[in-house]
Formats: sequence, C-alpha cells, structure tokens
Amino acid sequence: MTPTPTQLAAPPTAVPVPVPSPVSPTSMPLPDSWRPLVEGRLKKDEQVLAWLEIDLNAGLRFAKGLVALTDQRLLARTEDSAEWQNHALRAGLRLTRRDHAGVGSLELFDADGRLALWRYTLGQDIAAGRLIDHFDRQLEFLATGALPPQPEQALCPKCETPLLAGQDECPVCGKEELTPPSTWTLFRLWRFARPYRWQLLAGFLLSLATTAATLVPPYLTMPLMDKVLIPFQNGQPIDTGRVTMYLSGLLGAAVLAWALGWARTYILALVSERIGRDLRTTTYEHLLKLSQEYFGGKRTGDLMARIGSETDRINIFISLHFLDFAADVLMIVMTTMILVSINPWLAVVTLLPLPVIAFLIHTVREKLRTGFERVDRIWAEVTNVLADTIPGIRVVKAFAQENREAARFRAANQHNLEVNDKVNKVWSLFGPTVTLLTEVGLLIIWAFGIWQISRNDISVGVLTAFLAYIGRFYTRLDSMSRIVSVTQKAAAGAKRIFDVLDHVSSVPEPANPVHLPAVAGRIELRDVGFRYGTRSVTRDISLAIEPGEMVGLVGHSGSGKSTLVNLICRFYDVSEGAILIDGVDIRTVPVAEYRKNIGLVLQEPFLFFGTIAENIAYGKPDATREEIVAAARAAHAHEFILRLPHGYDSLVGERGQALSGGERQRISIARALLIDPKILILDEATSSVDTTTEKEIQKALDNLVRGRTTIAIAHRLSTLREANRLVVLDRGSVVEVGSHDELMAREGHYYRLYQAQARNVDEENGSDLDAAGGQGKEGDRE
Repeated sequence: MTPTPTQLAAPPTAVPVPVPSPVSPTSMPLPDSWRPLVEGRLKKDEQVLAWLEIDLNAGLRFAKGLVALTDQRLLARTEDSAEWQNHALRAGLRLTRRDHAGVGSLELFDADGRLALWRYTLGQDIAAGRLIDHFDRQLEFLATGALPPQPEQALCPKCETPLLAGQDECPVCGKEELTPPSTWTLFRLWRFARPYRWQLLAGFLLSLATTAATLVPPYLTMPLMDKVLIPFQNGQPIDTGRVTMYLSGLLGAAVLAWALGWARTYILALVSERIGRDLRTTTYEHLLKLSQEYFGGKRTGDLMARIGSETDRINIFISLHFLDFAADVLMIVMTTMILVSINPWLAVVTLLPLPVIAFLIHTVREKLRTGFERVDRIWAEVTNVLADTIPGIRVVKAFAQENREAARFRAANQHNLEVNDKVNKVWSLFGPTVTLLTEVGLLIIWAFGIWQISRNDISVGVLTAFLAYIGRFYTRLDSMSRIVSVTQKAAAGAKRIFDVLDHVSSVPEPANPVHLPAVAGRIELRDVGFRYGTRSVTRDISLAIEPGEMVGLVGHSGSGKSTLVNLICRFYDVSEGAILIDGVDIRTVPVAEYRKNIGLVLQEPFLFFGTIAENIAYGKPDATREEIVAAARAAHAHEFILRLPHGYDSLVGERGQALSGGERQRISIARALLIDPKILILDEATSSVDTTTEKEIQKALDNLVRGRTTIAIAHRLSTLREANRLVVLDRGSVVEVGSHDELMAREGHYYRLYQAQARNVDEENGSDLDAAGGQGKEGDRE
C-alpha cells in the first residue's frame, strides 16, 4: 500500500516532502543556489526528502548553509566550509532542536554522544521542527518498513486556523485585527447602557415629544396665512381673537419644545457621563487583569488613548448624537406623514432628493469606516512618542537627543495630518453636496407649488406650511448625514476598546478556586517548561524549596533566571509541568490571593508619584504610621527619610526621581517588609548601587529574608554566599544545585562563573591600582 504523503505546508526556508516508499519514490526540488552542489553528491536513486537553510556557522557568525535529509542520510554544509558532513541514517540516531537567547541549535546524537551541531536564528525554528518530523518518520520507515501514523494537525481553538509544527500561538488570533470597524460594534455598548435603560427611555420619549412640539408651528401657519393675512389683503378686518389664539399656540409650542429639549439634553448628558465612567473603569480593570505577555506587545500611549480619548468620543456620541439621530428619523417620518396628509403630490416632489442623499450617505460611510479607524491608530502613534519621551526626558537630555525626539514627534504628527487630510477630503465634499441637493429640492417645491397655486389646487397657506416643514425636513436630513461622521468615529473608538475587553488573559482566574490557609512557603517546581510563542525559554526544571530556605539563582544572562521568577510570581503561566505552593497548584489559587503572599524587590524599584509613606504602604493601604515607620527602620530607610524636608510626607516625584537609586531600593524593601510575605523574591536587588549603598541595602535585606522562603538573583555571586542552596541555570535548564562550597569543589558551571567574575574584579582593581600608581610616579617626577 502506498503511504500517504505528508500534508504539511512548508515555509520558504524548509520544504518537507512526502516520505518515500519502495512503491512511490518522490523527490523535492532544492534551492537554486544549493541544487547543483547537493545533486552532485547524491547516489543513484537517492532522493531528498526535506531540507533546511541555516544562517549561522559554528562561531555564531552569519553564514548561509544547508541541512538536507535524504532517504539514506543527512548532508550538511555552510558556505564558509568546503567540506560536506555526511551522516548515514541508522538505528540509534536522534535529531533534536533547542533554542537559547535567540539562537536555535539542531543537534544530531547517537549512543556515544553528539555527532553534529548546526546553528540558526529562530526564524527557521518551525522549519527545523518539520525537518525533525521527517527525520523521525524516515528512521521509523527504515526500521520497520512501515510509516508511523501521521500526527493530527493542531487547530487554533478560537478560529480553527491550522497551527504549524511547534507553533503555540495562532498567527491570526495572536495579532489584533486591523479590520475596519463596523457600525454594529456600537450595539455592544448596550452592555454599559443597560443599567440606565429607563433614563434612556425617558430621553427617547422626551425626544419624541420635542419633535412633536416643533411640528406644531408650521401647521398653525396655514390658518394664519389663509384665514387672517390673505383675507386682510382682500379688505376684510383682522380677527384679533383668532390671531391671539394662533400666536399663543406658536409661543406655547416654542416654550414647550425648549423645556422638553432642555430636559432631554440634561438627562442624556448625565447618562452618557455615567456610561463613559463605567466604560473607562471596566476597561482599566480588565487591563489590570491581563498578563505581562499582553503588555509586552503594547505601547503605553496607545492604551492611554483607548481608555481616554476613545471613551470621550463615545460619550459625545451618546449624549449629543445617538438620540438626535432617533429624533431626526422621527422628524422625517412625522413630517412626511403630515406632508402627505396635506397634499400627496407636493409631498412626492418634496421627497425626490431623498434617494440620492441616502446613496451618498451609504457611499461616504463606507469610505469613512476605514478612515477614522486609521486616524485613531495614527493618533496613538503621536501619543506613544509622548509616553516614551516625557518619562525618559533625563536620558533624552543626557544624550542630547532633543532634536531627534522632536523630529520623531514631527514625523508622527505629520503622518496624523496626512491621514486626517484624506478623511477630510471625503467629508468636505459630502456636506456641500447634501446642502446643494436640499437647495435644489426647495427650488423644485417652489416651482411646483407656484404651478399648483396658479391652478387653484392649493392655497398660499398650504405652500407656506410646506416650505416651513421642508425647512425642518431638510435640516434634519442634513443633520442625519452629518451624524455619519460621528457614528463612524464612535464605532472606531468602540472597536479599539472592545479589542482590549475581548482579550483573554493568559493567566486566567481558576474556575474552581482553592483558597489557601496560612501559607508555610514551600515551593515545588515539577518538570516546569515555558515557551514564549514558539521559543523555548525554560525546560524540565524540577526543584523543591523548603519553608524559610534561601535559594540563589545563578547563571549567565539569558539562562532563564528572571523567567523562572516570573513563573513563580505567576506573571506568566507554565507551558509544561506545574508550580505548587504548599502542595497546591498555583493555577488553582485566585491570582490576587496568591500574590499577597509574595514580596518582590526588583533591580529597578518603581515608586509611584506621592509621598514616601504612601509608597511604603502601597501593598497595605490601611497600614498605620507606626507600621510604616517600623518597616522603614527595618529597611534602614528611617534615617534618610527624616532628613527630607517633610519626612514621611515628602513627595518622591514621578517614578521616585527625587530619590537616589539606593534610597528608592530601601523604600521598595520597606514596602515588601510591610506586607510581611511568606515568600520573597529578590531580583538583582543590589546590582545597580555603589558598594557603600550595597552594604546598607544588604543590612535591610538581612532583616527582610529572616524567616521567609527567599529566591534571590544576584549579579555579584559573592552576595549569595549566605544562601542555603544555589541553583545554576544554563540555557533554560538546571545544571547544578548545591551550596557555594559544594559547587566550588565540583569545579563545574558555577566554579567557572565564579572564577570568571573574580578575574574581572581583580582586573578592574588592578587597573585602578595601576592608574593610581602611575599618578604617583608622575607626582614624584614633578
């Protein structure tokens, strides 16, 4: 039986082919640049099954290369080497891939060890996975003569898009859709309008009553014209009582329309502000619940624009335009009914421009749909420049990049201008066109009305009433057409807000939460692995940390230390395995409840604008002043706080700019001490301060770690000597565990790290001594 060909679509860098069988041999074309070189080495009847273009050599320099899988062997070569690697396929071979710090590795092993290693950038990682799939299937075929079953292709659970081998993220759902906003998006706002449905109903009824009141005056002009003014011109005396009645009716209708309009506007303004408040609050609260992964791909300015300016647009739409649109529709319908009742033929002539205006509205709406959504996104670019530059103004000035940042803002602002110009080009043509059509409509009515008066089909009063009604009719029609712009702006804003609200956190709350009793602080990692997209960051980490134990995480930059801390804090969820706190999977514990047991001290402490006391009490807002002072004393911060002009009530400035780095760090330690956590995370807490300040911080840390389960990452390995155990990470895996003395005796990874750091310190000290000595000799010579 002929085996089924592999049904995997390949990216440009790797071309998978059907696995051959004795019945149906198949070959796949190679890249043009490699085809003659590979075909010259193929044996008779040997066929290429799959190939992968690599782009790094063994020295991690960019160099093109190829790994080709045939039905008999693996062939490989890079462009800077004249020799081909040749590995025959046989039992016991194993082809694996892994990645570290943006570099992927494809490794070939047999029972004795590694035979070959090829490097590539992670753009080829999925293709490398496919090559391995074909390699494994061919080995199975050579060993048994039968192909293993084709693995079922995974689909995205949301949109059912096929996922590539090794691909965790859906390329469709993983990106925010840039589809034009639909007006139907506005109906989703009912979720926020529902609590105020009775006020909205009252506003609608008031709009209906206001519309009816404004339709009374034109109707009264008919008897006023036909029974008072025209008879007076023909010599009859004016009936004062009748005139008084008609004028009183006109005045009463005007006052009633004013009162109803005021009440409607006031109610809708109140409702719109409350809907806007609820919309902003809900969006912000949802934003706070999203994981770190979401914020890693978003710009601060863009998120600020969504919560701020987009909700303002929706407010304006609801308060000024939504029920205005309904009132306009009511006015047109009711006016049409009155016109038909007065004179059907004149009514038909009146409505002639209506289909043309409706067509224009539809056409312009389609163009404005995309235009206003682009305007929103481009405006977010302008806000992003501000959000980047203002907090980083110190760096801008330090590197004298004011002109560069001004040029960035100027470019973003110019882009915003160009996009708005395109939208305004469409809109500026639309408004005058509608006005022209209404003027032509009035001209037609005048002509047709005069013709009917000349035939005595209608009276002057009827024509006068028609003209009054038509003025209101076309005014509302013009208003409806202009609402198109506001509606599309509101739809664009609603879409951008719901893009946030529809995003599901990758760190979800548990469906059936488990509430922890008093936390002892035991942490257990079971075969923990984490992938960011398609890139593997950590793998197969198993570790148990006992209550009160201090564990130091050691390793090169990019080895996975901070990732492991983020997983323990549950800023991200593990991709494989589990993390347990006192024997309970942390994914089953409510996120906020779990994190209340963790104190975090970062390398770059973040302080909020406010007083020192407010920042210390951030994790415990109801803390007393005595508790705040006690925490500051334990953090060795009390003395420098008292030297400030207002002590604990001194403002720290935005992000704590009014304090030094060491002072900010001690404030953050006091903040962690105040909540009295059972688990403590120290992430490079002393790496960015001088030696004297480090000693002060270390004293504070000694108070902080006492009696707590502590996980510490330190740049200076000497600061981790007090740790009960050191965990050495390399390329996302645990390679060594032990105390400082045990690891030094093994002379493994930790020993080499420690010796390398010691040599660097000695070299730095030596260079300082040499410089000092040189100055001394120079002084002697002088």
